[in-house]
Amino acid sequence: MRNKIRKLLDKYNSLPVQAKAGFWFLVCTVVQRSITIITTPIFTRMLSEPEYGEYGVFISWMGILSCFVTMFIFSGIYPQAIVKHEEEKDVYSSSMQGLTITLVIFWCIIYLLGRTFWNDIFFLNTIELIAMFVVMWGNAAFGFWSAEKRIAYKYKSLLAVTLTEAIMQPVLSIVLISYFPNKVNGLVWGIAIANLVCYSPLFVSQMLKGKQFFSSKIWKYSLGLAIPLIPHYLSSVVLNSSDRIMIQKIVGEGPAGIYNLAYTISICGTIINQALLQTIQPWVYTKIKEERYEDLKRVVYPALIVIGCVNLLVILISPELIKIFAPPAYYDAVWVMPPISLSVYYMFTFNLFACFEFYFEKPGYVSAATFTGAGLNVVLNYIFIKMFGYVAAGYTTLICYFVFCVAHYCFMRIILKQENITEKVYSLKVLTLISVAVTACGFVIMLTYNYPYVRYGLIAVVLIACLIERKRIKGYVLRIMGRE
Repeated sequence: MRNKIRKLLDKYNSLPVQAKAGFWFLVCTVVQRSITIITTPIFTRMLSEPEYGEYGVFISWMGILSCFVTMFIFSGIYPQAIVKHEEEKDVYSSSMQGLTITLVIFWCIIYLLGRTFWNDIFFLNTIELIAMFVVMWGNAAFGFWSAEKRIAYKYKSLLAVTLTEAIMQPVLSIVLISYFPNKVNGLVWGIAIANLVCYSPLFVSQMLKGKQFFSSKIWKYSLGLAIPLIPHYLSSVVLNSSDRIMIQKIVGEGPAGIYNLAYTISICGTIINQALLQTIQPWVYTKIKEERYEDLKRVVYPALIVIGCVNLLVILISPELIKIFAPPAYYDAVWVMPPISLSVYYMFTFNLFACFEFYFEKPGYVSAATFTGAGLNVVLNYIFIKMFGYVAAGYTTLICYFVFCVAHYCFMRIILKQENITEKVYSLKVLTLISVAVTACGFVIMLTYNYPYVRYGLIAVVLIACLIERKRIKGYVLRIMGRE
């Protein structure tokens, strides 16, 4: 046993720093994104249904308001900015941190001046909304700091902060739920205090390194890119939530609940999406800066295959997942999961094209693509939910994300021509082959839902294939993680 452990450690130590960092960055994102799923059974038992619904309203409004309050500068603009302006990255970091906290304070003051009015609109109280501003700022402060660490391959400090916050947040929330008369107040302030304790030092460290709170050049640069992206972020919210709202309005609460369960389980694949994207996105920006476009294919194609296989696995075991998460009344949700899981694949794919839009500072293209997808989603939902019921929403979501993906690809091609880049970045033939294969496999697997023994046989074949091809799979993973 000791020899096996020693061999594993030796193999790990022999990995390049890029591979080690890639692995731990993946772990960090998975841990951070999984905390909500892991703690859900605890909080649903500590809070009543109306209270948990109030918390859901809090999360929904935070997603919408973040589009205006922080404008997601830390994720949309900052990573490419510090790659392009590496010699000034500390100044960019501190100035963008300064801009973000200024925006948070500004909008908080606007809220406080008319808090009764805003409370009535948001159906939340003042304590909850103040906590929301704290959480939005904390998320942004961590976003700036973590992006810098990812680009520099400094994974140890990122892992320490992520694990500390992941433990502190639910512990504090559980304690404060028991302490606060209003349990929802306790839950949201548990999150807010964990953010303050864990993320304030990160803000201070970047401010001390950059030593510049305000820079008219950087603030103008950031706002000039961020403001045109607001429609993109708002459209993303619509694209992710309009189907559930419209099902509720058109066919009722019951079907909306079934669809919501299928959507929630299927969308768990975005945890891997986000983890892998945050791992390779800074590297993509670096390759664009260095004009080494050929290197992108070596990592992007395996990444697409991995994401495709993860979502196909979700489709393959969907009946079991439904049975684990819900009682028999929800079992029909299984027919919605394949198209939604395939949508998750296209959610990942479009980001590989959008990197060019962000790097070459074309926010109008980003917003145009998202607005098109969101608008199409609302129209298709209105038509087909009436005709075919809630299951249609899964297919309209897939169609819209496919269109969304194609739009970003076309905009990327336009940008390459505008920048006089003649090198072929991605092969359309390869992208199409991977995407068609993943989509076709997803629907073939769905056909086995009525034939459980066939599906179990398919699961066995997949497991045997993974065992036989383990070296090739390992090679794909190392190629994605190592990148160099």
